[in-house]
Amino acid sequence: MAAYDCDVLVIGAGIVGLSTAYALTRAAPGTRVVVLEKESGPARHQTGRNSGVIHSGIYYPPGSLKARFALQGSAEMVKFCTEHDIPHEVTGKLIVATDRSELPRLHGLIQRGREHGLPVRELGPAQIAEYEPEVDGLAAIHVGTTGVCDFAAVARRFARLAEDAGTRIVYGTEVTTIGRRPGRVAVRSADGTVHRARALVNCAGLHCDRIARLAGDAPGMRIVPFRGEYFTLAPERAALVRGLVYPVPDPAFPFLGVHLTRGIDGAVHIGPNAVPALAREGYDWRTIRPAELAGTLAYPGSWRIARRHWRYGAGELHRSLSRPAFADAVRRLLPAAREEDLVPSPAGVRAQAVLPDGTLVDDFLFAESPGMIHVLNAPSPAATASLPIGREVARRVMALLGRSRA
Repeated sequence: MAAYDCDVLVIGAGIVGLSTAYALTRAAPGTRVVVLEKESGPARHQTGRNSGVIHSGIYYPPGSLKARFALQGSAEMVKFCTEHDIPHEVTGKLIVATDRSELPRLHGLIQRGREHGLPVRELGPAQIAEYEPEVDGLAAIHVGTTGVCDFAAVARRFARLAEDAGTRIVYGTEVTTIGRRPGRVAVRSADGTVHRARALVNCAGLHCDRIARLAGDAPGMRIVPFRGEYFTLAPERAALVRGLVYPVPDPAFPFLGVHLTRGIDGAVHIGPNAVPALAREGYDWRTIRPAELAGTLAYPGSWRIARRHWRYGAGELHRSLSRPAFADAVRRLLPAAREEDLVPSPAGVRAQAVLPDGTLVDDFLFAESPGMIHVLNAPSPAATASLPIGREVARRVMALLGRSRA
């Protein structure tokens, strides 16, 4: 064992990486786990830059990993937050049809919700007003199990619990080289430190495909970053929205459209608008990393997405560059909203896996190779589903190490 510094190296201290470390310490107490994170603290990217919604699982097809893990994870997340005094609230949400063309899709969601065993209620305009007096719609459904929480606080608690069980988390450590031999993985960081382990878990989020290639694996996909742009309702106008209000999603695109979210902080967040980011951590139009942008532009899947979804993308781009256009989109759900009510908020970037043919990977995606587990697609609802995702990754790691779960 002197050849190893630890049993398992986890790259990435977002909510999935930290849940994995936590799950490993519970599945096999005594397993030596080290988490490497390039930032100075946890949850600095997708985990800490989302709307904080605990998703019910209603959107995801039966049998998919997203459906299974979101259904489990939403209940487990509420229980976890309760047990650890993390701010959260089960608010329920409305999914609202504002145009007759959306009604068949709304009815399809009702059926899916029932297949999942979710508490869904069909609403007409008068019933919508009982929940949200300022929201306009032809019909809606109320999903009772949706809620909100502070996912960054959840990630920090995962980190603390994992550390209490012996995990070591090393911040400010960017991985630059990965090598492996039979039964051993070695990782070198930018400061020259080398960590040796029996297995490696890649939970690098926006950089997961790059880490997979660094390890010598061909992930068969590429992360194409999409920036989600948010506004917040001015505080004096926040009373316009009581809870969570979503449009009927377009099934051709994996984004949920501009929605209204009263967060755990009481502020009403509006968005996201989804536009291509010019860097993997491109949280505004000014952030450009030429090498990353060149990689995205050279990838055939990027151009195939653009050809397939150009009309949708043009609308998103227009709303990004024009606040009046964004306000118009908001007014479809919330007619009383005014342009001056919208206060810019921090953006997030979605790590979206795209196949070479331009297909947007719509489910969680894991890959394995000797000594390694790669988490290659874990955008929303991964925060909601982080507890079962962590257990799934831990199960795969234990199989690699030839151990049964405790």
